[in-house]
Order: sequence, then C-alpha cells, then structure tokens
Amino acid sequence: MRPLGKTSLLVSPLGFGAFKIGRNEGIKYPSGYDLPDEKAVARLLNGVLDAGINFIDTAPAYGLSEERIGSAISHRRDEFILSTKVGETFENGKSTFDFSAPGTRRSIERSLRRLRTAILDIVYIHSDGDDLRILNETDCVETLMALRDEGVIRAIGLSGKTIDGAILALNCADVLMVEYNLKDRSHEPVITEAAARGVGIVVKKGLASGHLDPADSIRFVLANPAVSSLVVGGLNLDHIRANLTVAQGVKA
Repeated sequence: MRPLGKTSLLVSPLGFGAFKIGRNEGIKYPSGYDLPDEKAVARLLNGVLDAGINFIDTAPAYGLSEERIGSAISHRRDEFILSTKVGETFENGKSTFDFSAPGTRRSIERSLRRLRTAILDIVYIHSDGDDLRILNETDCVETLMALRDEGVIRAIGLSGKTIDGAILALNCADVLMVEYNLKDRSHEPVITEAAARGVGIVVKKGLASGHLDPADSIRFVLANPAVSSLVVGGLNLDHIRANLTVAQGVKA
C-alpha cells in the first residue's frame, strides 16, 4: 500500500476504475463492449477486492456504476477506499454539468445513497474542461470543503483537464487525479509539485484508454515516487490480476 499524500489513507498501487461496469456509451476505448449483468458485476468487484486492490473509483457520470458498487460490495465497505466525483452526470445518453453549491450537495447525497455508505473517502470535481472557471467562479470547492468539515468526505480534489487547473487546485486539494502516461507526460511538473506539498496523486488514463501496452504503462506510471495509485478499468478479472502483479513488482 502507498500513502495518499498527507491524508491518512493507504491505497493499493493499482486502483479499479469502475466506468465499464456502468456505462458503454460515449466511450474512448478502442472497441465497444456490452455491459455486464448484476451477477457478473458482483463477481468482478468481489474478485477485485479478493485480489488485493483496495481502491475503487467511480462517478455519477459512469452510468449505473455507483448503484452497482453499492449493491455488490457495500457489505465489505471497510475493506476499500472509495472515490467518486461531483459536477458531471450522465443520463439518457448525454452529460450535464452542475458545479453550484446546491448541485454539489445533491450529487453527494445521491452518491451516498447509491453507494450505500455513510462517508466518501475521496470526492473529485469532475471537470468539463474549464478547470479555472470551476475553481475560481463556482461554489464547488467551498461546498466540498464544508462537506469535508461536516465529516461526509475525508478528502477532496480535482479530476481536471488542464495543467493550469491542476496547479491552481494544489491550493485546496488533498488529492489530484491527473492524466499521465508514456505518451503524455505534460502533468509531470504538477505531480512533482504536488508531492512537495503533500498532495496525493492518483493517475487516470495511464494506459491512454487502452491504447498503450498495459505492463509497460503500469511500470512507467508507478515508477514515479509521487504517484500513489494508478486507476485502471476492465471487465476481465484475469487481466486485472495480471495488471496487479505488474504493479506490485514496481518499486517507486
């Protein structure tokens, strides 16, 4: 397990990204896929935990994902770190965005209900790409801070799209989720600065949405000592176990 910045959370070097268990529309993967049924999701999620992965990432924008996590593994809630997001919702084939204070609170309440949990370990702002506007001109950050003070959230952060947004978020974030892989190292200076400030780093798209070799990509991302965890999705438990074996062999 690796420490997640200055938070008290310890996360497995490989996290499970729960996009594919809930959504197959508007995807960026090389090929399409059918959504698994409820039984298959339960087998997969319990298998992920049994394999030693203790970090699961989801979002309201991931379709049925939150509800399926709540249904399948809420009885094992003390075994894993759970992150979700606010700002984006995906329904009826399209995304809508709401970064207002009321919208943020409604999103958190809905996530708690769907995930069947009393507390969310990490909540990221799910950016629409306009990171600076969200951070500077909306009440989203202030609302998440208030919810953290209320004990509903343990840590807050940004899952953004821009380097400028990530840099600005260092002033308020406990954790950042950034894109970082063999073909895109643009966030590397931010990752280094985050480590210096004690802000945890979780990497998304480390395999470039399935376009890069998994083993090489996992080794590259996790060799950076500032990275706490790399979130990788998938529906094949054997592939997930193989990726975890690679991750466990990397020394930061």
